[in-house]
Amino acid sequence: MKLVIQRVENAEVCIEKKIHHSISKGLLVFLGIGKNDNESDIKWIIQKLMNLRLFEDENGKINYSIKDIKGEILVISQFTLMALTKKGNRPSFIEAMPPIEAKKIYDQFLNELSIVHSKVKSGIFGADMKIKLVNSGPFTILLDSKNRN
Repeated sequence: MKLVIQRVENAEVCIEKKIHHSISKGLLVFLGIGKNDNESDIKWIIQKLMNLRLFEDENGKINYSIKDIKGEILVISQFTLMALTKKGNRPSFIEAMPPIEAKKIYDQFLNELSIVHSKVKSGIFGADMKIKLVNSGPFTILLDSKNRN
């Protein structure tokens, strides 16, 4: 499971030319689900996401987590994070979980994240989405549940 986490001043997801959800200060999280991801990956990556210190304190030091600032989280499914680009020029997505299975993992991820953080919004799995954001920093972090050690 891979996350691209962007610290944002605000972000929104549009579907069919309408704003589906928007957030103010918080995190825009792109979620890629691999064919071997499971509940263990969900639990680890949520714990890591919730405790990463990505926000500045009153002294300008990056000491606060999303929990500390009571910020919002917008989650967007993005299978392209699982792309393999080593060979040729066309990305391969054979490492991505098939859509029917991935939807179940995505829903479980959202459910478990919502249990530990009340300000979670999301796009629609498999939809054609347009994302607008104001990246704060810029500040972008990559997390991969297969690189825990």
